[in-house]
Amino acid sequence: MKMIFRTQLQDLPTVALFILCSTLLFLLVARTERELPEMISLPIKLQGSPDYARDLESVTGFEWETELDRTKEAKPFGLQSLEPPAATRHPLEIIYPNDYRFRLNEPNKCMERKPFLVLLVITEPQHVSRRKAIRQTWGHERSVPGVSILCLFLTGVHPRFGSPLQHLLEEESSIYRDIIQQDFLDTYNNLTLKTLMGMEWISKFCPNATYVMKVDSDIFLNVDYMVSKLLQPHLPPKKDYMTGYIYRNTKPLRNKAYKWYVPQEVYPNDTYPAYCGGPGYVLSADLAKKIYQVAKNIKVINMEDSFMGICLHELGISVTDSPWGLFNMYKISYEKCQFSKLVVVHHYGPDELLQIWPDFQDQNKTCDK
Repeated sequence: MKMIFRTQLQDLPTVALFILCSTLLFLLVARTERELPEMISLPIKLQGSPDYARDLESVTGFEWETELDRTKEAKPFGLQSLEPPAATRHPLEIIYPNDYRFRLNEPNKCMERKPFLVLLVITEPQHVSRRKAIRQTWGHERSVPGVSILCLFLTGVHPRFGSPLQHLLEEESSIYRDIIQQDFLDTYNNLTLKTLMGMEWISKFCPNATYVMKVDSDIFLNVDYMVSKLLQPHLPPKKDYMTGYIYRNTKPLRNKAYKWYVPQEVYPNDTYPAYCGGPGYVLSADLAKKIYQVAKNIKVINMEDSFMGICLHELGISVTDSPWGLFNMYKISYEKCQFSKLVVVHHYGPDELLQIWPDFQDQNKTCDK
């Protein structure tokens, strides 16, 4: 009897541990089942808010940044397709070409017109407020009288909230008909795929365009000045043309602490060819088609703007210098007369853009030529 009692006492820690683990597992499952419907329905709940776009972007953006913080030390995040990467491939090596499928497309945009300029705006699925502000400001297709302009937003699939955001993105697309999306993951290191998607779209669906501009969604863009100063519609179209803020003799960053990290396995050379800064650069449509074709035959790297320079080098084409100061890669304070003679100013969010735009468009405030 004493032996049986002693054995039961010895088993108590094991039994207690089993009960504790079972309880914790039950609570975890219950919490997950409770939170999952709330996460999925969150965008729907936000639709009733007057600041729906900003609320959606802030909520999903916060979660995305948190996930980046959790994973950046464990392994490089991004640069992956929806298929698992091969064991022999470096995690930062991009899969291209991979026949990425269009999930959202506007294949008929250029069938009945010949755009003089196509704006390809880099955006993320949750950036509702940015797209809205751009449509109301520099992305308005009638911003330059007498010039046919087309504005499209390029995006991928959100790494965490792909399904709930996809429904909202499809609804937004059905209203504005200006969103292009393929089925790669929308991460910072996949920006190259996003730009190449734009080059592919021009090649397949808008070969009659004259010029193309790739722009980020956090910039001020003076389309009118760029058209009149650089592109000059009254002149014959430029060929093999790309211009912007030009970087020369820059080196790949080999330090993993930087988000611009490029390992030697991905890009072995010590320097990049000359290239235009990613926030905004303009190119002739014929060059967009050539970039799309040459990218299929060379190794694609995770630095989008540098890769455009690599494509030009492979094609034997040089970037074109623009008048100094037109493309600003950094933020400068708004002043109407100064901005009237600039093309790009970086780091202008939707609220700032909407705030300065009425003053910038005010015809009663004139500037010296």
